[in-house]
Amino acid sequence: MGLFDRLQNNNNNNNNDSRQASTSNNSVTVTFDKLPETLDELKATPEAALSTPFMTAALAVCAYCCYAVDKQIGKDMLNFLKGPKPLSNYDIQFINDRLSDKAYLPFSYFHGAVPSNDYRPDEPYRITFFEDPYSYQNDGYAKLNVRSGGADSPRQIVLRKKGDQWFLWEQYILVGIRLPASQDDWS
Repeated sequence: MGLFDRLQNNNNNNNNDSRQASTSNNSVTVTFDKLPETLDELKATPEAALSTPFMTAALAVCAYCCYAVDKQIGKDMLNFLKGPKPLSNYDIQFINDRLSDKAYLPFSYFHGAVPSNDYRPDEPYRITFFEDPYSYQNDGYAKLNVRSGGADSPRQIVLRKKGDQWFLWEQYILVGIRLPASQDDWS
C-alpha cells in the first residue's frame, strides 16, 4: 500500500524503492517505484543529491503528496528541499489552506492521475517536467513546467541553485484543478 493508498484509506505504513529518470527534448521524466513516505526515505533517493532542478522538483511534488497525508513529515521534507530558507509560517498556512480539502491536488501531477480516477496515479509513479524559453531567464534560477491531469495549462516550480545543488524556491502547483469524479456532482 503506497502513499496514495494511505491518503485514500487513512493507513500508516510503507517503504521506498528504485526510481529512474529519462530525458527527452527539453523534458525529464522521473520514475518512483514508490513515493517516499518519510524524510529518511526521501533523503535515501538518488534525487536527494539535488544535483539538477528536475530532481529537486520531482521530490517537491512527492513532499507535497506526503504533506497531504502527514503535515509534519511533509513539512520536514519541504524544509530539506528548501535548504537554507525553510518554510515560513506564511508558507505553512498557505499549504494548509490549499490542501485542507484538496489532498488529491499534488497527486494530479503524476502520469495517469485524472479526475475520472480520483487522481490515482499510474504505478510506477512518473512525473515529467519540461523547460520553456523562460526556464533559465534569471541566473541561478530554473522555472520548470509540469502538467496536471486536472488542468488545461501547465504549472510551474521555481528552483534556486546554491553551490552544486538546486533547492525549492517557489511553487505554483497548489492551485485549483478539476474536482475528482467522486466529489463532482456533474461528472
